[in-house]
Amino acid sequence: MPLAATELPNPNSGIDAVTLRDGRLLLAYNHAAHLPEDSGWGNRYPLDVAISNDGLKWKRVLTLEDEPRPAGYAYPAVVQTADGLVHITYTWDRKRIKHVVIDPQKLDKRPHE
Repeated sequence: MPLAATELPNPNSGIDAVTLRDGRLLLAYNHAAHLPEDSGWGNRYPLDVAISNDGLKWKRVLTLEDEPRPAGYAYPAVVQTADGLVHITYTWDRKRIKHVVIDPQKLDKRPHE
């Protein structure tokens, strides 16, 4: 499938995705739009997780961080390990690296509209 823009907002920040064992796609990204006064840039919060069945339609299923921070939450990296769990790392206010583990089987599996 060729790459294409999605309906998800992005404040010119890094994202990462993985194809899960069950075939779904999991994306870690900042669900924020560009700031009107700073074209092309925006807040790097919240940091969310979205799931897709086809890579075209995405459904937000989890918010990892939503508290405003001066440098926000950025540069997510996502992997699924042999035990099936998903590990996500990201910068926390550019002061530390945070590590979160989630079970993708507990994420919403309803079809995306």
